[in-house]
Amino acid sequence: MLKQKVSQEIIEQFPNVFAIDANLDRLVKKIELLTYLNPLNIEKEKHRFFSSKFVNEPVFKYKKLQFDPYKLNRLFFSQRLERIKDEQIMKFYQEVVYYYANMIQCIETIGQNKKFYYNSLRVYGTPTEKDVQNARFILHVADEPDTEDMEKKYTPEDAKVYFEEFVRQYDFPLNISFSNSIAADAMVSNNTQSLLIKKNTVFSRNQLLTLANHEIGVHLVTTYNGMLQPLKVFSNGFPKNVETQEGLAVFSEYMSGALTLRRLKELAYRVLASDSLIKGYSFSDTFDMLHGQYKLDRNKAFTITMRVHRGGGFTKDRLYLSGLKKIYKRHKNGLSMDTLLTGKVTMESEATINRFKDLGLANDLTHTNVAFEKNYNKNSTLDFILDNLK
Repeated sequence: MLKQKVSQEIIEQFPNVFAIDANLDRLVKKIELLTYLNPLNIEKEKHRFFSSKFVNEPVFKYKKLQFDPYKLNRLFFSQRLERIKDEQIMKFYQEVVYYYANMIQCIETIGQNKKFYYNSLRVYGTPTEKDVQNARFILHVADEPDTEDMEKKYTPEDAKVYFEEFVRQYDFPLNISFSNSIAADAMVSNNTQSLLIKKNTVFSRNQLLTLANHEIGVHLVTTYNGMLQPLKVFSNGFPKNVETQEGLAVFSEYMSGALTLRRLKELAYRVLASDSLIKGYSFSDTFDMLHGQYKLDRNKAFTITMRVHRGGGFTKDRLYLSGLKKIYKRHKNGLSMDTLLTGKVTMESEATINRFKDLGLANDLTHTNVAFEKNYNKNSTLDFILDNLK
C-alpha cells in the first residue's frame, strides 16, 4: 500500500483538518457514482431498441444501493467543520461536504428520471452556447481517411498485455480486470486503483494508445499521486474535478499522437447529445439526431445516447471538450500541468493547492505523465481546430 508522506509536526498543527479528512475518506469510499450508473443490461436493451427500428426506448437496470443514503448524508453533515481554525480550509471542506452529499443524492435517484437529472445537473452543469458552437465547428471539418492503426483486431486479452507493457514507464502497479457492466471500453476505478476492460470489445491499435494515455497516463497517475498526498481529499476528489481530469486525459491523447479527428468528433457528438437532453428530447430523438442526421454508425450513436440518457439524464460527457479546450489553452500559454496531476483536483483550485503546499498539507507530484514531456501530434487539422475553439 502506498504511504502518504506527512510529518507528525504537521498533523499536530492541523489535528482537526486531518480528523475530518479521515472521516470523509471513510464515508466517501461507498459512493463511486459510475459503478452504480453503468446499466447492467446494455447489450440486451440495445438489441431490443434496434429490433424495434429505434422506437422502443431502452429500459436500463442498475446496481442496487449498498448503503443507506439518508444515514450516509447525515454522517457527512455531522462533521464539526467549525473546529477547523483556518477559515479558508474550513470553507474548502464545506464545499467538499456539499459536493459529496450531492453525489449521494445522484446515486440515490439513479433511474428516477427527472430527480436524477436535476441532481446530476448540480454536479455536471449544462453545455453552454459556446460548447455547442465548438461542437458544430468540429463536425463541419471534413472526415479524414482511416489509417491502418484504426483497424479493430485486438481482443481484451491483447489490450491487457498492451497496457501492462505501457505501464512499465510508470513506477506504480497496474491491476487489470474484465467487466461486462461498464459503458466505456476501458475505465479506471479510483476506489480499487484498477483498470477495467470491457469484455467482448475489439480494439484498434490507435484505441489502445488512446486508452493507455487517457486512463493510465492521467486517471491512474492522479489516483496514485492523490494517494501519496497527506490529505485524502486529493485522492477522493475535489468538488467538480471532472472537467479538469477529462481535459487532462484527452490532452494526454493529443500529446501522445493518439488523438484523431474522429475521436474529437466523438467528443463533439457528446456535447450535442447533452444539449439534446437539456432541450427535453427523448432517447430515440437523441439517437435519431446522431444516426439519422449526422449519419453516425448505429452502435456508436447508441453508446453516446446511452451515456447521456442513463440514470435519467447525465451531462458529464459535455465536459470532455470544454476541459480539453481549457487545458490546451493552458499549454499554449506555457503553463505546467504538474499541480493538476497532484490528485483529483481542478484548475480552479490551483491557488488552494499551492497554499496547502506552503502549509505542508500537500506534496509535489510523485508520478508525472510521460506524454506531457514532448508533443507527438502530427495532425495540423487538430491544431487548427484546437487553436480556434471559442
